[in-house]
Amino acid sequence: MTGLQAGTVVTLDVEREAPFGFFLTNGEEDVLLHDSEVSEDFDPDQPQTVFLFQDHQGRLAATMTIPTVQMGKYDWVDVVEVKESLGVFVSIGISKDILVSKDDLPALLHLWPAIGDRLYCSLKTDRHGRLFAKLATEDTMRAIAENATRKDFNKNVTGWAYRLLKIGTFLLTEENYIGFIHETQRKQEPRLGQKVEGRIVDVKEDGTINVSLLSRGHEAMDEDSMQIFTYMQSRGGKMPYWDKSAPEDITARFDMSKAAFKRALGRLMKEGKVFQEDGWSYIKE
Repeated sequence: MTGLQAGTVVTLDVEREAPFGFFLTNGEEDVLLHDSEVSEDFDPDQPQTVFLFQDHQGRLAATMTIPTVQMGKYDWVDVVEVKESLGVFVSIGISKDILVSKDDLPALLHLWPAIGDRLYCSLKTDRHGRLFAKLATEDTMRAIAENATRKDFNKNVTGWAYRLLKIGTFLLTEENYIGFIHETQRKQEPRLGQKVEGRIVDVKEDGTINVSLLSRGHEAMDEDSMQIFTYMQSRGGKMPYWDKSAPEDITARFDMSKAAFKRALGRLMKEGKVFQEDGWSYIKE
């Protein structure tokens, strides 16, 4: 008989009843199935298929709740707690949440998953036999991926960031497309596990996609125009910026390029909402 191991599903015989549950055995080792982990179809006279994990005291325990995430089996899990000293905890559907060690997370804390983010994980144990969640590798993600086609070009997609690099972010979409967001195609770097929404800007020969999180041209102009107009309203209908303002001043105030600023301001003027005079812009009464 092989030893009982956390993170696995096994079928064991019921050895004996205890005041707080049942002890199960493989003939060599016993493990507790607590009353709280017993399902309605439990029959003490029959072998029981259970999932093994460590309880809150670190003892090996059994549950009749069989999670989809196991040793060697991957699925999406939700982040339910973040602890800077340890890492993030994910729910796999049993009574105890499982830790993704900080050693497996980005070096920068602001890129760690937040509560509600999703990770694609299986389980692993360390040299002490302690159970941890294991993030999927690139090869694992490629194995479950579907190929996009040219018909998908320019479509909106939703996905979850699973790999962070200096030059960009990899995500898996709802359609199981592998996508890459270049650093120039986002305003800020997504967290690991963060849900993002963007559009397909290229479909590669291997079926992967390039994704942009930036708005389409006309949508971006709408947003930029609204940002400028709202700022002017907050200043009593005027601002000390116009289409000849220095690029660095525009970027510092509005976080947009001078070209984008000029397009947005030009739109407001064309619509008759704004006029310029002596280095200032004003809202028309």
